[in-house]
Amino acid sequence: MIDAPIPTPRDAFEMLLAGNQRFVTGAPEHPNQDAARRTEVAPAQNPFAVLFGCSDSRLAAEIIFDRGLGDLFVVRTAGHVMGPEVLGSIEYGVSVLGAPLVVVLGHDACGAVAATRSAVQDGTTAGGYVRDVIERVTPSVLAARAAGRTEDHDFIAEHIRHTVDLLLDRSRVLAEAVEAGRAAVVGLSYRLADGTAQLVTARGL
Repeated sequence: MIDAPIPTPRDAFEMLLAGNQRFVTGAPEHPNQDAARRTEVAPAQNPFAVLFGCSDSRLAAEIIFDRGLGDLFVVRTAGHVMGPEVLGSIEYGVSVLGAPLVVVLGHDACGAVAATRSAVQDGTTAGGYVRDVIERVTPSVLAARAAGRTEDHDFIAEHIRHTVDLLLDRSRVLAEAVEAGRAAVVGLSYRLADGTAQLVTARGL
């Protein structure tokens, strides 16, 4: 995107979905992955989206959205849980790099959500800092249970929605960008088996 007009949030979202569709159908174009692009983006970056996703090894952003160097500013944690470093990174992508889209990417069969469901149900607890991850996912699991949701995809969707809400609640920078129409925040749920990324929630599109 060097020296190119900044896409609108809607344009950025459609670019992302188009790449995912190419990946799903087995016809990826692998854009911006050659030596010319490497040289082009060496002086500066202008990603069209910030992607905040789960660290799961099956969720490599540039692969599942068929993008390349300089396209996505990626932040990943187990269960896409956030702390100050995550918020600062996302704000940097929007306010400094000018990305018009923030994507929260969750997925089915998420280990962090499964571990949290077990902890809530059985009262078990994990050791080390894994416990912190579980504690941060717990509000989403409790909200889904309170609403009578029992399926895996229900818990995943609730956690994605909760993360989007939390982002906008905690980050004034991001909330103001959305209110001004400079950025949008969307939540997507990725299906491991077929590779599709499905919209769960959207703010500012």
